[in-house]
Amino acid sequence: MRFDAKSAAVGGAAAAVAVAGLMFAFSGRTQSASTYEQAESSKAGAKAATDAAPRKPRQGVTLNSSQSEHVKVAAVEAHEFANQREAIGNIDFNEDRSVQVFTSYQGKIRNVFAKIGDDVPKGKPLFDIDSPDLVQAESTLISTAGTRKLTTRALERAHQLFEIQGLAQKDLDQATSDQQAAEAAYKAARDAVAIFGKSAADMDRIVEQRRIEPILTVTSPIAGRITARSAQPGLLLQPGSGTAPFTVSDLSSMWMQAFVPETDSPLLHVGQKVQIKVNAFPNRSFAGVVTTVGSTVDANTHRVLVRSEIQDPKHELRPGMFTSFTIRTGEPTRSPAIPPNGIAREGDGTMTVWVTTDRKQFAPRTVKLGQEQDGLVQIVDGLKPGEMVASDGALFLSSVAATTGQ
Repeated sequence: MRFDAKSAAVGGAAAAVAVAGLMFAFSGRTQSASTYEQAESSKAGAKAATDAAPRKPRQGVTLNSSQSEHVKVAAVEAHEFANQREAIGNIDFNEDRSVQVFTSYQGKIRNVFAKIGDDVPKGKPLFDIDSPDLVQAESTLISTAGTRKLTTRALERAHQLFEIQGLAQKDLDQATSDQQAAEAAYKAARDAVAIFGKSAADMDRIVEQRRIEPILTVTSPIAGRITARSAQPGLLLQPGSGTAPFTVSDLSSMWMQAFVPETDSPLLHVGQKVQIKVNAFPNRSFAGVVTTVGSTVDANTHRVLVRSEIQDPKHELRPGMFTSFTIRTGEPTRSPAIPPNGIAREGDGTMTVWVTTDRKQFAPRTVKLGQEQDGLVQIVDGLKPGEMVASDGALFLSSVAATTGQ
């Protein structure tokens, strides 16, 4: 194939244009990427410079006479702060002094003599039942009493006959054995009836009158208050099953049950004294003693049960009352302290107090706080006893400082 000079020139020109276009495109993309990277690098450098620049320290505040009326000044004093832990809980019956009153024998309730809320002494009748077991025991008592009387007389006659040689020795021995067996059976029958609560006078009367008393009276085993009752006339009771007919609780002491974080459990032990606040009595505190520290940790809350016993001679506390308790876990610490109104929380979370020497010019100072007790806040770091601070009006000073830009 033949190519003339004109065709070659046209082809060369086209190739040159294509190469030039590719070079322009590559050059344009490379220059754009470089410009973007430079812009981002400039922004990052500016931000780093801003972050590295030290913040301007806050300046003091000078108050005029009208502003000074909003601020109170006092000297920082050292205060003794107890080393203690706090938790919330509730009141419950002292189960060590609560008794569920059952009957030991089957029977149907005939009469009920007490209701919930009654205060009963020890031995007070609570209810009585028709007891077939008591009927059997009393019947045996009457029977053995008769046999005892008969064998005793027979033994007396045998002794009289033996003295005049009207009775053989073996017959006397047999009469003696019979009387001894009857005597033992009679004592066993009395013991069986005594289990039902019958007195010796009651048993003597039953034997003398030869009359069975089927009514078994159940009395309160302790002095206390009726806190639960399920007994009703006609209810058939089975020993040791079902709900107790009565529950009697000694209310002279109550339980306070609280749950403390597991991290505090090593600091707690039986015998420690606690101060308990009850919502129902906001201006009072009750004294208690730790009686139980739980041996397990709740898997969901990671807390440990702590039970305290509270003396309540006036019976003021009620189960379910919401409480808080404070327990001392170490020796007290003496630290600088100021009222809560002398502390201002800044926007960055730091705590500020305002220090002064002339009651007019105030300088901010960052402090670290500890516990709050007795209306005072513990200053762990940042203040010393004797320094003059704004004891009331710290927020006002912070507001003035922010407004004036000082």
